[in-house]
Amino acid sequence: HIIKLFLFIIPLVISSKIDRDDSSYDSVSPEPKSRFAMLDDVKILANGLLQLGHGLKDFVHKTKGQINDIFQKLNIFDQSFYDLSLQTNEIKEEEKELRRTTSKLQVKNEEVKNMSRELNSKLESLLEEKILLQQKVIYLEKQLTSLIKNQPEIQEHPEVTSLKTFVEQQDNSIKDLLQTVEEQYRQLNQQHSQIKEIENQLRRTSNQESTENSLSSKPRAPRTTPFLHFNETQNVEHNDIPANCTTVYNRGEHTSGIYPIRPSNSQVFNVYCDVKSDRSWTLIQHRTDGSQNFNETWENYRYGFGRLNGEFWLGLEKIYSIVRQSNYILRIELEDWNDNKHYIEYSFNLGNHETNYTLHLVEISGNVPSALPEHKDLVFSTWDHMAKEHVNCPESYSGGWWWHNVCGENNLNGKYNKPRAKTKPERRRGLCWKSQNGRLYSVKSTKMLIHPKDSESSE
Repeated sequence: HIIKLFLFIIPLVISSKIDRDDSSYDSVSPEPKSRFAMLDDVKILANGLLQLGHGLKDFVHKTKGQINDIFQKLNIFDQSFYDLSLQTNEIKEEEKELRRTTSKLQVKNEEVKNMSRELNSKLESLLEEKILLQQKVIYLEKQLTSLIKNQPEIQEHPEVTSLKTFVEQQDNSIKDLLQTVEEQYRQLNQQHSQIKEIENQLRRTSNQESTENSLSSKPRAPRTTPFLHFNETQNVEHNDIPANCTTVYNRGEHTSGIYPIRPSNSQVFNVYCDVKSDRSWTLIQHRTDGSQNFNETWENYRYGFGRLNGEFWLGLEKIYSIVRQSNYILRIELEDWNDNKHYIEYSFNLGNHETNYTLHLVEISGNVPSALPEHKDLVFSTWDHMAKEHVNCPESYSGGWWWHNVCGENNLNGKYNKPRAKTKPERRRGLCWKSQNGRLYSVKSTKMLIHPKDSESSE
C-alpha cells in the first residue's frame, strides 16, 4: 500500500511542477514564491519516501520471521526423516533374522521328516518279523501241545521258550518304536505351526515396511517385534482343535480329508472327514481292496488300526469319545461287485469298554434291507475277547464285530475275498450283508460313518 501511495504522489508532484513552469511563460511570478512551492513539493516527496522506508523495514522484518519459521520446519523434517531411516534399518535387520530362523526351522523339519520315514520303515519291518515269529510260535505251540499230550513228563522245549522271549522283546521294541513315531509326529506338527507363525510375521513385516517407506512428517510410535512363544502358541492351537468333523466343516473346511479333532475330555487324534451333501461325516471304518488284515486282536479294535487314507478301523475308544458328546447317526454304505451302491442309516447308542461297547440300533432310512438286529444289545467281540453269555462267533467268523445270538447275519470286518467267492460258506465268512428277508449281499467295499443328529449342538 505504501508503494502504491508513493507512486500516486510522484506523478502529482511532477504534474504540479510542469504546470508552474508553463504558467511562467504567461505571467512573471516573483522568484521567492516559486521557491516556497518547490520546497513544499520536496517535503511531500520526503514524507512519502520516509513512509516507504518504514513499510520496507516492516516488510523485511516480517520476511525474516517467515524465513526463520521455514528453517525451523526444515530442521524438524530432517530429524523426522533421519529417525524414520533408523527405524527402517531396524525393521530390515529384524526381517533378516526372521528369515534365518525360518531357514533353520525348515532344515530341522526336513531332518525330523527323514527320521520319521526311517522309523516307519523300521517299524514296518519289525511288524513283518513279528507276524512271522507269531506264526512260528503258533506252529511250535501246536507241536508242543501234541507232545505234551503224548508225553506229559517232557518239559517245555527250550527253543519254544527262547522264541517266546524273543517275541516278547520284539513286542516291547515295537511299542517303543510306536511311541517314538508318535513323538516325532507331534514334533512335526509343532515345527509346522512354528513355520506358519514365522511366515505370517514375515508377511506382516513386509507390509509394514512398504507402508513406512512412504515419507511422512507425522510422529510415529516406535515399533516392536513380537516374541515367539512356541509353548503358548501350541496351547492355543491345542485348545482350538474342533470336537468333530461337523465343527471342521462349519469352520470352512469343505473338502474331504484327514483332520485333527479333540472330543470333550479326550486326547487329540486324526480322523477322516467325508464331505457329502453339505455335511461332514466322520469315517470310522473303510474297506476297499483287502490290503488291511481285519482279523485283529481286542486291543487293536479298541484303539484302531490301518491307514486313514486307505483301509482302517478308527477304534472303539475313539468312536465312543465322539458319540458320547451328543446323539449320533450311523450310516453304512455298501458297494457290491456289480458297482451297485446301497446305504442304510440308524440312530444308535454305544456303551463304553465296561459294557464291551454294546450297540443299540434303530433304523431311520435306507435303500437296502436292514441286517443288524434292532432294539437289542449287540456286544462287540474278537477272537481273543469273547463277551460272557454270548455266542463265540469270532472264532469261526474272522474279524471283530457286534454279535447277538446268531453268527453270520453280517460281518463287515470279516475276511476280504477277491475275486467274488463262489461257495456259500466262503461268502458267509467274507464281507457280507444278510438282510432279514434272507438275501445275502457279497460286498466289495464298505464305509461306516457317523454324524450328530443336531449339527448345531456339535459346536
